[in-house]
Amino acid sequence: MPYIERRGGSIRVKWWGGEYVLGAEGRPTKRKKYESASGPEPGIPFQSEDEAYNYGLDREHEVRHGTHIPRASSKTPMRDYCWMWWEAQDLRPMSMDRYKSRLRARIVPYWGDRPVGDITAWEYDAWKKGLKKAEAAKEISRDYVNQLLSLFNLLMTDAVVKYKLRAESPIIKHGRRGRYVKAKREAKRPMEMQVLHALARNAYAVWGFAGWVCVWTVAFTGLRPPGEMWGLRREFASPTWPASDPDSDRRADAADRYGPGRMPALRVQWQQQYVDSQRILVDPKYDSHRTLVLPPFLHEMHAALLASHDSEWVFPAIQGGEMPRSWYDSYWSPIRDGWPERSGRKDMERPAIPAVEEMAGKRFYLLRHGHREWLDEDGHSRTAIETRMGHEVAGVEGLYSNLTPRMEAAIAQSLQERWESFWGMGIWWAPPFPSSLPSGPGDVETPRSEPDQA
Repeated sequence: MPYIERRGGSIRVKWWGGEYVLGAEGRPTKRKKYESASGPEPGIPFQSEDEAYNYGLDREHEVRHGTHIPRASSKTPMRDYCWMWWEAQDLRPMSMDRYKSRLRARIVPYWGDRPVGDITAWEYDAWKKGLKKAEAAKEISRDYVNQLLSLFNLLMTDAVVKYKLRAESPIIKHGRRGRYVKAKREAKRPMEMQVLHALARNAYAVWGFAGWVCVWTVAFTGLRPPGEMWGLRREFASPTWPASDPDSDRRADAADRYGPGRMPALRVQWQQQYVDSQRILVDPKYDSHRTLVLPPFLHEMHAALLASHDSEWVFPAIQGGEMPRSWYDSYWSPIRDGWPERSGRKDMERPAIPAVEEMAGKRFYLLRHGHREWLDEDGHSRTAIETRMGHEVAGVEGLYSNLTPRMEAAIAQSLQERWESFWGMGIWWAPPFPSSLPSGPGDVETPRSEPDQA
């Protein structure tokens, strides 16, 4: 039972918190460990002994029913909790870096001195309102606000459910209220071969034959750019795989189904990510290791590309080696937005590259979206499509379904037909085959066969 202490003009209540004092060897003794309070809330004293006694009874009720939160635990500063929580996560390196960045930038500076158990719904709403104001002032993006709110929700949910530092979360989610407002989605248009050709032609001018092949590869395989593209090693490309696979069991399993003499295919085994400014190879997103059959034309492109360089990467940088972290600025921007002609010094001359207006402001990743659209248009099964895109089919359908060689052959055939139908029009430019890489970023050589601007 709780008991009351009077100290001067204040009232204090003590109750057993359900724990025992630890002995010298860290083992519990028979001495009970008591908790105490001088008021129902910090800074608010008890007004009577009855109020204090009832407060103690409530706490002992929580102890008996397993819902009690020790006061010492609830007083853990957010600064300590955030980093203990982060250390306990087991996520991919890039996800860990993103969480660390968000904690360091916005959450710890704002909440660091507050005890985990003292954060109220009022305080959370005020913080959320401040983030929305920063978004309205263009200081931070809407996506970043949503990411911060999602991370804070994870922190509070784990504090309640997993670590027992709070009785409930301060984040209360209501159903939709008021007038429905449709969420804004990225404007997309069907991926047309003419647009891809314009991008590939610009990529050749910027990056050489590797750029030409890169655009068509993303569009015709659905690889996740840029990580899975830059993580594609020579031994997992269609001209060499599966014979070159370092895993003997996987090599043996794939040999009867894939290969240049059967169904040419590349293996998605890795993606590249930056961790602490260092590039490393990690498993693909969602552990989506998969085999992607290639239409014959793309297999021939990859064979020519590998013959044109000796890099360990299928798509090396302009000067060889790994792709730079600034790929979107130094490669994708001129491929999408073009660049003006430059003349003067002989070794600095370059032709103008026209912008691809249909892709203005768009992401390279949309080429992967376009691949999914093509698979849907061609009527392939959901199992074949989701497996190729690196997704899992949920439920019983996913349990019973399986990607068969006939499904893969049908995909390769439909993609080849799409390619031949486009080139059958007979008006499109193609680069010499194969081609060496340009000399360096910003100092590209004029292609040996200058593309027409028609």
